Amino acid sequence: MGSATNAIRKFDDDIIRLFVIATLFWMITGLTFGLIIASQLAFPELNLGVGWGNFGRLRPMHTSGVILGFGGNVLFATSLFVVQRTCQARLAFPALLRPMFYGYQLVLILALSGYMMGITQGREYAEPEWQVDILLTIVWIFYFLVYIGTVMKRQEPHIYVANWFYMAFIMVVAMLHIGNNIAIPLAWNSPESVDVFSGVQSAMIQWWYGHNMVGFFLTTGFLGIMYYFIPKRANRPVYSYRLSIMHFWALVFLYIWAGAHHLMYTALPDWVQTLGMTMSLMLWLPSWGGAINGIMTLSGAWHKLREDPVLQFLVIAVAFYGMSTFEGPMLAIKSVNALGHYTEWVVSHVHSGALGWVAMISFGALYYLVPILWGKPTMYSMRLVSIHLWLASIGIVLYITSMWAAGITQGLMWRSYDHLGFLQYSFVEVVASLHPYYVIRMIGGSCFLIGALIMIYNVYKTIMLQEEKLNEPIMMKAASPAAAAA
Repeated sequence: MGSATNAIRKFDDDIIRLFVIATLFWMITGLTFGLIIASQLAFPELNLGVGWGNFGRLRPMHTSGVILGFGGNVLFATSLFVVQRTCQARLAFPALLRPMFYGYQLVLILALSGYMMGITQGREYAEPEWQVDILLTIVWIFYFLVYIGTVMKRQEPHIYVANWFYMAFIMVVAMLHIGNNIAIPLAWNSPESVDVFSGVQSAMIQWWYGHNMVGFFLTTGFLGIMYYFIPKRANRPVYSYRLSIMHFWALVFLYIWAGAHHLMYTALPDWVQTLGMTMSLMLWLPSWGGAINGIMTLSGAWHKLREDPVLQFLVIAVAFYGMSTFEGPMLAIKSVNALGHYTEWVVSHVHSGALGWVAMISFGALYYLVPILWGKPTMYSMRLVSIHLWLASIGIVLYITSMWAAGITQGLMWRSYDHLGFLQYSFVEVVASLHPYYVIRMIGGSCFLIGALIMIYNVYKTIMLQEEKLNEPIMMKAASPAAAAA
């Protein structure tokens, strides 16, 4: 308790607490929209007649809510926590902290409300209005200055590896955002704009952006979480510091070329498709090297994995990272891509990474952060943490297995021909065959959302917790080493 209180005084944690609260809000918002659209696919009558209630408008609200809302706020919170502890320095440019927080939340509100109103720039994952693009650029510059400024005034001689991953995430996402959103506004008071790129060039730019957002926003940034929170929770050093450096540089050099594998069998030149496939296959090595590094950090501390559900969240996430980074390059192989692309198999793969890797490691990091940030010795109920772990795990398994089976079914039915050479199944017949899988996916999403709601309750009770009213002191032993180490 004393060390946590001292940490609060020593570092700028007020802004981190705000980002944690925002994370929980956007987590529930994004997951709720996800469950709604999953239900609409299973039962189409749930699509409301009005524009804002249909799948086409709710789907980008789900993706932006969970990726930029939940994921983005997690990255802000954890990166600002980690950089202060590893550099032993308070955050640089404190005057930028509040504008950075409120500016980012305003971007999210404007983006989601724009999607609901049907405003779009027509590009994958682009903000609805060009004005929002500019606002996000300003917020990101603030973030870059705060983070780099803190690293530059560090009291530690070395830059810990987690900071390398966070810095790569910040810098590359800035480059991607600017490159993908170059447009000519029609009027300062209108959301409409004209794209600079068109045709094949536009497609290439969009998937250079899209896949590298996966690579640097949803992978590299969250690897920063892995390299700090697993060693801290296990109270063990990183298994191999040399492997972590190799992991970083190989990932940075290879990932940037892999976006073309989203455009197989299109008008994109064949050599570009082959290059995208080749770079994707080469990504196996650094990705699995990082996964091995994360899991083997528990060497000498495997017993803690039996006792601590927070550590279980973190390690399960790394296991999903390894599985997802195997499946991704496999789907980039041209012959496999011919079967799987445009099917629910890709949805399964995406959510294996999004729910299994990104969400699970975020949950573990948040359960680590909350007691420290609010000066509590442990979470209100470690039993509820364990229940959340099981609900999330069951939800993920139901989701990804149902969508994997649906995707294989889809791919095979689409390429089935009768004896006359005509397609054997109509599009409607294929869709009808997927109904059972969609229902299972909806059930899995419900389990995941219920687990997240339990987390909200647990965090609220932790914040309101009085030390003398701890209801499960037996679990303090599992949680205290991480809290004391902070």
